[in-house]
Amino acid sequence: MLLESTGEIKNKMQRPIRFSFVERQNNIRDMVSDDFDICIIGGGITGAGAARDAASRGMKVCLIEQNDFASGTSSRSSKLIHGGIRYLENLEFGLVFEALNERHILFDIAPHLVHPLSFVLPVYRGGRVGMFKMGLGMWLYDALALLHTPKFHERLSPDATVEKVPQLRHDGLLGSYMYSDAYMDDDRLVIETMRSAHRYGAKLASYLKAGQGTFDEIGKLRSLEVEDKFSGKKFSIRAKHFISTVGPWTDQFAESLFEWKKILRPSKGIHLTLSRDRLPLREAVVMATDKDSRIIFGIPRHDMVIVGTTDTDFTASPETVHSDKEDVKYLLKIIDGYFPEAKITEKDIIASYSGVRPLVADGSSSESKTSREHVILHTPRNVTFVAGGKYTTYRRMARDIMEVVLKEEFTLEDRIKFARNQTREVINPIITPEKLSEAMGQSLSWAAEYGLTEAETLKLAERHGFEALEILEEGEKAGLHRPWEMEALFASHHTMCFHLRDFMLRRTPLFLANVDHGFILLDAIAEVFRKERDWTDRQVEEEKQLYKDHLKFEMGWRQG
Repeated sequence: MLLESTGEIKNKMQRPIRFSFVERQNNIRDMVSDDFDICIIGGGITGAGAARDAASRGMKVCLIEQNDFASGTSSRSSKLIHGGIRYLENLEFGLVFEALNERHILFDIAPHLVHPLSFVLPVYRGGRVGMFKMGLGMWLYDALALLHTPKFHERLSPDATVEKVPQLRHDGLLGSYMYSDAYMDDDRLVIETMRSAHRYGAKLASYLKAGQGTFDEIGKLRSLEVEDKFSGKKFSIRAKHFISTVGPWTDQFAESLFEWKKILRPSKGIHLTLSRDRLPLREAVVMATDKDSRIIFGIPRHDMVIVGTTDTDFTASPETVHSDKEDVKYLLKIIDGYFPEAKITEKDIIASYSGVRPLVADGSSSESKTSREHVILHTPRNVTFVAGGKYTTYRRMARDIMEVVLKEEFTLEDRIKFARNQTREVINPIITPEKLSEAMGQSLSWAAEYGLTEAETLKLAERHGFEALEILEEGEKAGLHRPWEMEALFASHHTMCFHLRDFMLRRTPLFLANVDHGFILLDAIAEVFRKERDWTDRQVEEEKQLYKDHLKFEMGWRQG
């Protein structure tokens, strides 16, 4: 089969819609002047999913986020799309069933962000669960997926297990089970979902902070004051109904509006990243911790391995969360228990990241036993609060949210009018599974045309499908010659990326995967944003310092 020329592909290709600072300003103008059906507060995956769902129904939707999209919990996950094998032990079969079926849908609608991955679950003598019981769990896991699994589980002997994972501890190994789940780019899944909501007509803007509400004579919220963190100006948003998707900030936000009884049991989770040279995993490894019934994953992802997560109660404000010495020691001890010959120490850690899960208090005896089911709390004050839930089921959560809101707050005529969403459609029409595969096949010709290596263009194609062509073309017109600089320009034009740290932390893996956290590229990438945002020399230095400050804050344990 002959490859099409780049020119032929460009003529056929649907161009990405702009999603830049200009669109932000236009959206704010509309927020000031229009009345909305729905106003969503919170720009993580739950808010993004709700905005896409509502806008795809034809509703008039706006969404505000006080920082960058995905800057809270939604960029600090284990980066897995999975049913949750450990939830079987808690007998949460409904949650596992729902998650496994959502996993199947996400393979189709976000092929450049959600990828199949094999997991090895070793079983040791004296462990909490034996081979027979674990085997029953594996059969149940595959059955709950309704056969929609990349590959059915298989039982491995001790020798076959060591062949799969040579670094694994041999002593006491009874064997293992290998099963399929998926990994993802969590932050970019939020951004892509926002871009999809934008295509459906939702008005979205980051760096807008919610303030005081205005209530009518019967106590219903009718408008919300908002502050633009760039200009300092304040304005009000009017909507028929308001939805809070602020995750671990739920109690704080509710208390700022009216009298509120706390509903959350926030839980802190941290992850470490290592070089695959130090822990060369081909498959993910599931590490059970007998003492506290948690599961820790070792997840190969591109050039790094992610290890996590912890699960401890967290009572401080969510923005203060960061990794500490005890968190790091805990994970290193588990790594050493499963991979003693690797001799992983603090010096091998590239990065750490931490987040707060917005779990809903249910009286469970421990954090790890607290349910991951989502809760939708509709109040008579014209605000619906959403908390809990799993990343994997965000699309289903969004549907549930909108069905509750439509039932409680809208007329029968509106419920019929807005009955159907379109969230099973591909998130980005330029990147279907077939088009992604085709784009990857074009990487060699793109390398020759744009003066890059095939590895560089292949990585662009894997991350962006045929949008990689837009990245290359925009970059060439701007006189850029390195992929990360080209991606920075694209991020500014098409992902509402406004700060240097937003790009380094949430549009790329540079902070987590690079030993130098991308500092070697910092000046060049900052120059891209300088031209786009018209920064002064002082602003450029401030932006670079903010990124460095994040590193010091998140990884303070290294100096401690």
